[in-house]
Amino acid sequence: MATRGSRSEKVKRIFQQFDTNRDGGLNRDEMAALVVAVNPRVKFSDEQINAILDEVFRTYGEFIDGEKGLTYDGLLRTYDDGAGDVDRDFDALGLELNSDENKGASIVSEASSSSIVDERVTESQKKQRTAAWAVSPHHGIVFDDTWKLVDDLEILLKRLKAKQAKDGKFRNDNFDAYSDAGWSRELGASAELSEKRIYWEELGPDYALFVKELGALRSRADGARSREEVFDGHMALGRILYEHQLFKEALICFKRSCELQPMDVRPHFRAGNCLYVLGKYKEAKEEFQLALESAEAGGNQWVHLLPQIYVNLGIALEGEGMVLSACEYYREAAILCPTHYRALKLLGSALFGVGEYRAAVKALEEAIFMKPDYADAHCDLASALHGMGEDERAIEVFQKAIDLKPGHVDALYNLGGLYMDLGRFQRASEMYTRVLAVWPTHWRAQLNKAVSLLGAGETEEAKKALKEALKMTNRVELHDAIYHLKQLQKKKVKANGGANGEAAFVIVDPSKFKTVGEKTTLRQDLGNALQIRAFQRITRLNRCEVDLLKKEMNETDVPVSYSGSGGPQKSIRKPNLEEVLRKLLIFLKPETFQGAVKAINEKVLSVLDETGSGRVDLGMFYAVLAPICNGPPDKRKRIAFDALLWRPVNEGGSQIRKVDAVQYIKLLRAIYLPSHGVSEMLEVHGQTDTSMVSFSEFLVMFDDPDWGFGILSTLLKLETGDRNRHENHVCSVCRYPIIGSRFKEIKSHFSLCNQCYSEGKVPPNYKQDEYKFKEYGKEAEVMKDKCMCFNLQSHKDR
Repeated sequence: MATRGSRSEKVKRIFQQFDTNRDGGLNRDEMAALVVAVNPRVKFSDEQINAILDEVFRTYGEFIDGEKGLTYDGLLRTYDDGAGDVDRDFDALGLELNSDENKGASIVSEASSSSIVDERVTESQKKQRTAAWAVSPHHGIVFDDTWKLVDDLEILLKRLKAKQAKDGKFRNDNFDAYSDAGWSRELGASAELSEKRIYWEELGPDYALFVKELGALRSRADGARSREEVFDGHMALGRILYEHQLFKEALICFKRSCELQPMDVRPHFRAGNCLYVLGKYKEAKEEFQLALESAEAGGNQWVHLLPQIYVNLGIALEGEGMVLSACEYYREAAILCPTHYRALKLLGSALFGVGEYRAAVKALEEAIFMKPDYADAHCDLASALHGMGEDERAIEVFQKAIDLKPGHVDALYNLGGLYMDLGRFQRASEMYTRVLAVWPTHWRAQLNKAVSLLGAGETEEAKKALKEALKMTNRVELHDAIYHLKQLQKKKVKANGGANGEAAFVIVDPSKFKTVGEKTTLRQDLGNALQIRAFQRITRLNRCEVDLLKKEMNETDVPVSYSGSGGPQKSIRKPNLEEVLRKLLIFLKPETFQGAVKAINEKVLSVLDETGSGRVDLGMFYAVLAPICNGPPDKRKRIAFDALLWRPVNEGGSQIRKVDAVQYIKLLRAIYLPSHGVSEMLEVHGQTDTSMVSFSEFLVMFDDPDWGFGILSTLLKLETGDRNRHENHVCSVCRYPIIGSRFKEIKSHFSLCNQCYSEGKVPPNYKQDEYKFKEYGKEAEVMKDKCMCFNLQSHKDR
C-alpha cells in the first residue's frame, strides 16, 4: 500500500521543482513545464499543451488559487485520480526523497502491538502513514470517528497477516510475469494494487475470527450519528480491505455505501472494481454503468472520473467477451483524456482482438509514444504487426517487450508462434522453453515445443516433450501428435521444409485429379468447403440453431434508417450487432466468443461494411449467416429468404426484389468463396431490374453450382462426417491419422486426408499422368466396395 510518507512526499518534491516563483501555486507556464518534463519523449504542440492545461484548470477549479494557479493539494488530487503515475514522473525528473523522512514514515507504518486500543496511532502520525486517498478532497476520510475505524481495521489486518504467516498460509506472490492472453487486464489507478498478489486462507479459524471482528467494525460504522458519517465509514473500510486484496469483504462495504448514497459515483465504481477482480464481469459492468449514469447526472462534480469509468467499463465488457463494445468506451476515455496511455493501449489491444490490425497498431504506437516502457503494449503491437504480415518488425517489437519484462509469458509464447510460422523451429523451441521456465504447467507451450523440435529434426527431443505435455493434459491433440511422431519414425521420411515435420510431397495440377463415382468431392470444392467449415468451428455458428435467427427477427425492433444511396435499411452499429451475436452464441465462454467475433468481423462484417461506416444491414447479416447455422438445409435457405423479406424494401410481401437476391448471392460468394471473385457474376447477372423473385425461384439461384451457393451440399457432407476416424489409416503425405473422408487413389492405393487432397499433395514416389480418387466417408463403405469386387470376381470365375 502506498504511504503518505512516500507518495505525497514525491508529489511535494515535484510541486516544489516547478513552483519556480515559490508562490505556492503552479501557473500555466509552470504547469506546461511540468507536463513537458514528465513526458520527455512526447513532442507537444502549443495547441495540445493549451488543451491539456484547459482541462486541468477546468476539472480542478476548486484547487486553483487565483493568479498563483494549481495548489499542491490540486496536484496531489490529479495523481490520486489516476491522471498521472507519481513513481514514473518522479523517476523521469531524477528527483530523490529525503532519507530521514522516508525512515520516519517506515517506522510509523510498522508500529503495532497486541491491543486495538493501544495500537491506535496519534493524530500527527495518522496522515503520514495512511494511503494518499484517505486525506484526498472528495475521495478521502471526512469524519474523525472514521479514522478510528480505519486504525482498528489496520490492526485486525496485521493480526490476521501475522497469524497466517506464522502458520504458512499467507502467500505474497509476484505475478508480474503473468498476463492474460492477448492483452492485459488493468483496473483503477496504478497505485491501487501492489505488484504482489496476496492469497488469504479463508477457511481457518483465524479468518473466521477476523470476519467476526470486521462485522463488529461495520456495526460501529452503521451506528454513526448521520447518514453521511455511516457512508464515510463504510467507504473507508472498503478501501482499506480492497488495498489488502480482501475483495469479498470490501464489496460488502461498497454495496452498503451504494445503499446509503445511490447517486454517488464512488461506491458504484469501487464495487465494480471488486466484482471484476472476483470474476463477476456482468455485475461489474452493471456497477460501472450505474457509476457512469451518476457521473453524467452530476455535472462537473465527477467529470474527472469519467475516463476511469469508461476504461473500467470497457475492461468489464471485455471480461464478458464484448470487445467491440469495449472499444467504444476506450475511445471515449482517450478523447476525454488524450494523455491516458492505458486507455490507448487497451483500445489498441481490443482492436487487435477483433482483427482490426491497422487501427490497433496506430493506438498502440500512441500508447508506447507516451509510455515507452509499456511491455504489454509492445507485446500487442508486435502481435498486430504479425497480423499485418510485418513479421521482421514484429520480432523486434516482441524482443523489446521481453527486454522490458524478461518473463513476459505472452510475448515469449507469441514470438515462439511467429518463429514457427517463419520456419525458424530452433528459435521457436527456445521461446517455448522460456515460457515453461516461467509457467511450468503451460501445456500448449509444451506441445508447441515438441512440434518445433520436430520441425528442427530433433525427433528424440520432440518425443520427450510430447510425453511431458501428456503429463499435463489428456487432450486428443496430444495423442494424435504422438501417433504422428510414431508414423514418421516408422516410415523414416525426411522433412520437406514444411511445418510440423511434414513428409515430403509434390503438388499436382488440379487437372490431373480425377474422381471415381458421383459421391467423390471435387478437389476445389472440398478446399472451399473446408475453409467454410473452419469458419464454422471458430465461430461455433454450426451450433447456433438457424431458428434463432428467425426468432431474433420477430422479436427485435430495429428502426429504419437510410443509406447513402437513399434506400431504407434496418442497419445497426457494430457494438449493437455484437449484442445480437451474444444472444445467438450465448453458450460460448467469453474468451471463445471473442474469437468468434474476431472471425465474423474479419470475414463477414468487413464485406458488409465495405465503406467503413461502422453500420451493418441486419437483414443481410442474418441472411448471410443462415446457410452456415445448424439446421436442415431447406430450413437454412428458407430463413435466408425470410431475412431478405424482413428488410424494409421487401417487408410485407412474399417475394423479394431480384436485385436484392442477386446482391445477396454476390455477398455470399464474396464472403465464403473469395477466391472465385464476383466480377463475372456482376457482369453476367448484375443487371438491375424491377422484377420480383419467389422462394422457389430464389432456391434455383441459391443452388446454382456456378453462380450460386451450391457448395452447401459439400459443406453438409463435412458437417456430418468430418469427425469420422478410419481405424489405423494415416495420410500418405502428412502422416496424421485420417479424420473425415479418406480419399483413396485407385491405381497406387495410397490414401489422403481432406486437407492434403484439397491442396493437391501426393507422395513423391507415386508419379502418374493422372490420379483417380474415390472418397470414403466411413470404413464400412470400403468393406462394401471390397464385397462388391469379390462378388464380381466370383461371377467372372463362373
